[in-house]
Formats: sequence, C-alpha cells, structure tokens
Amino acid sequence: MSPDRLLSEVPDADVEPAAPAALVVGHDGSDCASRALETALQLATELGAAVAVVRAWSMVTAPRPEGWTFGTVPSTDELAAAVEAELQADVAPLLQRFPDVEVTHRAYHAGPVRSLIEASRDARMLVVGSRGVGGLREMVLGSVSDQCVRYASCPVLVVRDRSED
Repeated sequence: MSPDRLLSEVPDADVEPAAPAALVVGHDGSDCASRALETALQLATELGAAVAVVRAWSMVTAPRPEGWTFGTVPSTDELAAAVEAELQADVAPLLQRFPDVEVTHRAYHAGPVRSLIEASRDARMLVVGSRGVGGLREMVLGSVSDQCVRYASCPVLVVRDRSED
C-alpha cells in the first residue's frame, strides 16, 4: 500500500504534528501500549525529551462524554474531550513514575496509522506497541506498527508484547 493511499483512508482527519524533538507514543488503552509508553518515558528521561501521548479515535470508539444523554449525538469537540480525558486517566499511574518528563496528551479523530505518522512527522522518534493481532503479514509486528515502520518519517521503535516471547 502506498503512503498516499494509506494517508487518504481517513479524509476528514484533523491531525497536527507533535511538538518538535518530542518522542511520540501511541496509546490505545492496552497493556502493550502501556509498555510502549513506559519505554518512551525511560528514553525521554535519558534524552531529556518531551513525550506526546496520542490516541486515535472514531465516532464508534470514542467514550461518551460525561453528562451525555441517550438519544443525543455529542459534538466532535465533546467526544475529543472525552477521549483525551480517558487517555489521561489510562496513563496517569505510569506518568507518576516519571515526574520529570514533560508529557502532552492528544486525541486524534483519525485512524491509528494516520494519527501516529502525522503526529510524529517532526518527532525524534515514534514508539509503538505490537500485539501481533493482524494477519500473516503482521505476525512479527502488528498491522499498525508495520505501517508505522514503513511510512513514518522518523525512527520507529516497536515494543513487543512480552507474552509473545
């Protein structure tokens, strides 16, 4: 798949790169993503770099905002805020172990591959987890990590799930 086709899969995506010189790490709420974040935080400590934690979301995957009433459709801004709040809650326990690392949280209304590639455009490194849940081609890496390795403009560190060893 070409990068142009890959990046055109989500035409309405609103994705901006993370702050320059940051380590960008994708976090989908999984244990594997938390291991990738822990690795990124360890590297950031050594490098004196900031970390941008990103989560991709869609209307289907977004948590419903606090105070949401059944039968109403939350706005995109409300959904983005709910995703970012969920992301912050998911990573807070791990971030407490690295108080000296500057961390930002970003929720991207786009697919995970596009979000990670675009968010890391000006980053020093992209860190992703790999659960290996894709098809045969993605047995070693996951489908998202495989695409990030292929198309990201910065170095990509893939943190494997320890249970795969």
